[in-house]
Amino acid sequence: MMLDDTDRAILNRMQDDLPLTSHPYAAIADELGIEESDLLARLGHMKEDRVITRFGPFFDAAAMGGAFCLCAMAVPAQEFETVLTKVNAHPEVAHNYERTHRLNVWFVLATETPEGIATAAEAIERDTGITVLQFPKLQEFFIGFRVAA
Repeated sequence: MMLDDTDRAILNRMQDDLPLTSHPYAAIADELGIEESDLLARLGHMKEDRVITRFGPFFDAAAMGGAFCLCAMAVPAQEFETVLTKVNAHPEVAHNYERTHRLNVWFVLATETPEGIATAAEAIERDTGITVLQFPKLQEFFIGFRVAA
């Protein structure tokens, strides 16, 4: 899918915040000079075409008493799909990535308590038989993503 200037404007605007109104999409569409139905249709097409995979809030788990942790696993190619299915079955797995090096599965654990990270990682290890390497956050960075015109 080729993104046009309106698609780029939508993607950039949707990352900032949603207005706290009963019709936030209508308010954003108005800001962008388009109809709400067009905004929603474009978001739907971008999701269908996998330009975006999801749209939702990002919660600061640590501020709410929980924790996030980046994790990685070295999964044999012949077991990849089976292991990934087992990893994704855990509700603590926020999202994951496939990489093309030895540590080929990366995922984020999000738990209600800091202790929940180790518990979830241990459960994944039991389910898969593969070590889960944990990379706890040492410093927080906020990286803005913008789609250039």
